[in-house]
Amino acid sequence: MPEGLSVLPVRGLPEVRPGDDLAALVAAAVELVDGDVVVVTSKVVSKAEGRLVAVSGDRVAARLRLVESETARVVARRGTTTIAQTRHGLVLAAAGVDASNVRGDELALLPVDPDTSARRLRDDLLRLTGRTVAVVISDTLGRPWRNGQTDCAIGSSGLAPLRDARGSLDAHGHVLEVTEIAVADEVAAAAELVKGKADGVPVAVVRGLTYDDDGQGATALVRPAEQDWFRLGTVEAQQSAVALRRTVRSFTDDPVDDDAVMRAVAAAVTAPAPHHTTPWRFVVVRERKDALLDAMAEAWAADLRADGFTEESVAKRLRRGDVLRRAPYLLVPCLVRDGAHAYPDPRRQAAEERMFVVAMGAAVENLLVQLATEGLGSAWVSSTMFCADVVREVLELDAGWEPMGAVAVGHPSTAPAARPERDPGAFVVRR
Repeated sequence: MPEGLSVLPVRGLPEVRPGDDLAALVAAAVELVDGDVVVVTSKVVSKAEGRLVAVSGDRVAARLRLVESETARVVARRGTTTIAQTRHGLVLAAAGVDASNVRGDELALLPVDPDTSARRLRDDLLRLTGRTVAVVISDTLGRPWRNGQTDCAIGSSGLAPLRDARGSLDAHGHVLEVTEIAVADEVAAAAELVKGKADGVPVAVVRGLTYDDDGQGATALVRPAEQDWFRLGTVEAQQSAVALRRTVRSFTDDPVDDDAVMRAVAAAVTAPAPHHTTPWRFVVVRERKDALLDAMAEAWAADLRADGFTEESVAKRLRRGDVLRRAPYLLVPCLVRDGAHAYPDPRRQAAEERMFVVAMGAAVENLLVQLATEGLGSAWVSSTMFCADVVREVLELDAGWEPMGAVAVGHPSTAPAARPERDPGAFVVRR
């Protein structure tokens, strides 16, 4: 551990403009020593690299357009404020498009490749000063669950951005299992204490830090998507939940967590239903899966032959049910009309029956959506509805249980293809 650190502001730098030699300006303004960490605000790097966009007229509208062009993925949006992930993998306000500390007719974008910018600046400083230093390029980010902003590293060269403390012992002899120290972020935050947003000090030097160089840049600080538990804002996550549901027909052999399925069933039974009833039942089919699917295939084949289909056509149609055979987990939703009203005329009786079917559909949709949020794929297949007696016999269900299809559940073997957007107006009639 270092005996102590010094964080030194680099004062006297001129206004940086496109084409300026940033390394020469820094080298002229501060006497560097080996081992220093030079922390440079991304804004001056952007200026030197010509990442300024001239704007005229409505500056706010121009900034919004740039935010859209710089955004790889919207994380959250409230009015005109967007939290976005950039092509660099960074998640920050306005995709890094900045209107501060630039001329009134300009806006600044982030450097194209901050790690490359850091590496180039480090090499240039070595050439100009003979000193071996590390370079961190910093930008200001907000943080979930915390008020205020702090500077973080968006580019680095010459120091390992992460220090892995996993496997080491704490002061009490306990093994650290998950601790990784974001060294580059801590350096960026420390440097901000002497730079300041409005003080005209875009560069600082952190001196006395002991560090290693593993050759990685600040990109190593970006958490991979598959490890990110919080990829969306709360509202956006709620809005996107339904869109997560996709029909998945190919699964891995990985086992399905029964608790996850039960959470999906718990979501299913929150669906609306007539007369305060609970008309939903879900049969988990394991031991009798093959027997059920064989009996259903036999019944379906008999119907198709009676309809005049050839054996080739029968075999082709039966293959549609293979998704149920391949799925590691199978559910059969059933409708139970306990509490249904009886009407003396066909019109109202038919309406009563439709109400219960709609409630069953709502429950199945809840089930499928919740399965998707659990990271599970699913496919609803209607086949049990066409041979209800067979299903009841094989699964030993009461006569009042009406099978409403089957749901194949498993871990998707591939990511589903992007769903083409549909115009909601094409499905709406206004009166």
